[in-house]
Amino acid sequence: MEAENSGHVLLFPLPIQSPINSMLQLAELFCLAGIQVTFLNTHHNQQLLCRHTNVESRFRQYPKFQFLTISDGLPEEHPRSSLLFGELISSLQAVAEPFLRKILPAMTCVIPDGLFYYAVDIGNEVGVSVIPFDTISPCCLWVYLCFPKLIEAGDIPFKGNDLDVLIENVPGMQGLLRRRDFPFYRLTNCATDLYCQLALKEIQSIPRSHGLILNTFEDLDGPSLSLIRSNCPQTYVVGPLHLQLKNRLADKRMPSSNSLWEEDHSSIEWLDTQPIESVIYVSFGSLAALTKEEILEIWHGLVNSGVRFLWVMRSNLFREEEFNHQLLKELVEGCKERVYIVSWAPQEKVLAHPAIGGFLTHSGWNSTMESIVHGKPMICWAVYVDQRVTSRFVGEVWEIGVDMKDICDRYIVEKVVKDLMVTNKDKFKKSVDKLSILAKQSVEEGGSSYNSFEYLVDYIKKLGRRGKVTNPNCMR
Repeated sequence: MEAENSGHVLLFPLPIQSPINSMLQLAELFCLAGIQVTFLNTHHNQQLLCRHTNVESRFRQYPKFQFLTISDGLPEEHPRSSLLFGELISSLQAVAEPFLRKILPAMTCVIPDGLFYYAVDIGNEVGVSVIPFDTISPCCLWVYLCFPKLIEAGDIPFKGNDLDVLIENVPGMQGLLRRRDFPFYRLTNCATDLYCQLALKEIQSIPRSHGLILNTFEDLDGPSLSLIRSNCPQTYVVGPLHLQLKNRLADKRMPSSNSLWEEDHSSIEWLDTQPIESVIYVSFGSLAALTKEEILEIWHGLVNSGVRFLWVMRSNLFREEEFNHQLLKELVEGCKERVYIVSWAPQEKVLAHPAIGGFLTHSGWNSTMESIVHGKPMICWAVYVDQRVTSRFVGEVWEIGVDMKDICDRYIVEKVVKDLMVTNKDKFKKSVDKLSILAKQSVEEGGSSYNSFEYLVDYIKKLGRRGKVTNPNCMR
């Protein structure tokens, strides 16, 4: 059968906004390449996706595509917040493991999120190729891969409270990476910390995989990629994914929304009335939660800078508090002409808008890639995991923004905003525009990411023709 000959891929994303978005972009790319795709989502997130996007009608045009859903094992009223992320991952694993054992024999390849380490062992058990898609930044993934060496050297957990001490046992990052840039900078016990244990299990599964997919491009992450390939030679670098998809769609349109939140498009209408590069876009992603004090300091810093800003103020942005509509009303009063607030925005359209001059971001990897593609310098206020490493690279390696992690003081926020949007605007813009051009070249025919995706498609199609696999080609 043709479907079997072209390969049948199961995509299984981490059940949060950014990985789902990236996996759906990858799924559509596979569909365009003629590969049969099954997308495994949780019931909860599939309902949100269908409620707020045209995802069902969009994928209906691909006869070889189907959605499958499973429970994440949590009651519907569970908040599924960043504070309870460990509960979500553990609960989903209990449901997913038996489901994968049942469904994988019908597949030629499974592409799970890199965090789903157990999918690698199940795939190898049933003779199905497993190529994890690690949706975090490659620079952070390399830090993950160095965890065993750091533990053995006694570098982690940290001794003492000085977060500016350099971490010298991460090859390629000597003199760069500080404790405060470490993914788990509050780590006290490796053996009992859930997130450290998940990271260790994830990197231990990579050599047992048949490859690795990363959403970046060679000219951005070349040094990190070279180091990662020492652990997994068959690494497919296919990003920026949203740009790769745009280039391969017949009409070259911007990829459709994959949002789990209702997007407020009035933000675009407001931006249409603003001068070119006069607005800073403020968004901390879909999971990060801030205290009231943090929100107030950032707010007053932005207002005092005199710069216009568009802020995505999610209903669950306030940590341990109800969303305070009255507070928000009082804050906006007096500066309405240069401030606009929405509960969620069509981010790619916002970043592509000529009125946007910068991005105050949590440094999520998708947000970082989108910002680079659209040539928008960043102010990074990283919260956790890969965001902390990424923000350091934005400021010190790529020099396309300012790393403001662990600082929440209105006077510093004001200074940094002025620096990005006024004082050093041209310097930052020149740096990010250079990377934006390289990103676009990477996904054009013959570019590094274009070719890497072609190699991935070719491998999957060969699997479909050949049948099941036995020896992981990443085994060392």
